[in-house]
Amino acid sequence: MAALNKNLTTAMNTPDLTALAANIKQWGEQLGFNQVGITGTDLHAAEQHLENWLEQGFHGDMTYMQRHGKKRSRPECLQPGTVRIISVRMDYLPETAATIQATLNNPSAAFISRYALGRDYHKLLRSRLQKLAEKIQAAIGDFGYRAFVDSAPVLEKALAEKAGLGWIGKHSNVINRKAGSWFFLGELFTDLPLPIDQPATNHCGGCTACLAICPTQAIIAPYQVDARRCISYLTIELDGPIPEPLRPLIGNRIYGCDDCQLVCPWNRFARLTAEADFHPRHRLDSQDLLAVFAWTEAEFLAKTEGSAIRRIGYQRWLRNIAVALGNAPSGPEIIAALRGKDPVCDLVDEQVQWALAQQLGKRPNLSPPSLVA
Repeated sequence: MAALNKNLTTAMNTPDLTALAANIKQWGEQLGFNQVGITGTDLHAAEQHLENWLEQGFHGDMTYMQRHGKKRSRPECLQPGTVRIISVRMDYLPETAATIQATLNNPSAAFISRYALGRDYHKLLRSRLQKLAEKIQAAIGDFGYRAFVDSAPVLEKALAEKAGLGWIGKHSNVINRKAGSWFFLGELFTDLPLPIDQPATNHCGGCTACLAICPTQAIIAPYQVDARRCISYLTIELDGPIPEPLRPLIGNRIYGCDDCQLVCPWNRFARLTAEADFHPRHRLDSQDLLAVFAWTEAEFLAKTEGSAIRRIGYQRWLRNIAVALGNAPSGPEIIAALRGKDPVCDLVDEQVQWALAQQLGKRPNLSPPSLVA
């Protein structure tokens, strides 16, 4: 890619590159991206923040966060020849905040983070980024590029902030002044020396709503998230049992958590997605806990086909639902379902027994710990 970059630099002058950057943004919008920005490769500040986060062990079992060394914070090491990153945003909010909150407030409902209700965003965004690259190629000829959508060691939030798509909020999500935070990110690493956009400025101000609302107090300080306490980590990334002191705090959330986004005042500007593929499939936005607990593995695989949910597997799916059932108001139907559940594996069986004990009123004093080991 480096040699190609040198040839393109000499072949295209500044006005040409400026016009190309404008065209790239226009093509991106035509492909369904809600915003396109361009930035360089310097992520020094983000690299230091990441190293401090890893040193404190906040990544938990996500060992992949440190596996690739500097490649995550130095794009040119991950993809040699990279000099610019085209960062894109695609809004995914499928329903109103009031509807989301109503589901979250219903203890018998299976709450799934709204980003996972529709088609797996990884495939959709990567396909659109490939089409964007093809449009660029049609205009200027061959050039070096590589598309990423949460699929490699990339600091996508830091890149989005530098590209002007929004700022990283106190909850660690990217916030846009005109669109809130309900959006996906993707990147096109390229050797094109395009003009870069101004970074976004921070507008969180003195607001700490996201810190206050977090069910497990995972946002331990502004801009610092201890993943070991985060419900998204516990229900998606964690491979083993959910720590017992944290189980009651999970409520009915069986895949991810949206609380910090729901409470963010900037999300009053968020608009419902125009992308049909992000609309709920298989009624995943309104399923009952008992209904999804009764799914066989074949049903789970069928109803999560093409969804980001499938990657947690059937056992973690049942683990999460068992915890949610333990948190639900006690009732004979739930008790019967828990008692009648055939053995699955040690992971699921232990959480089912915990849930049954909760339902039968054997509730120990489970106040949240100050630190998860």
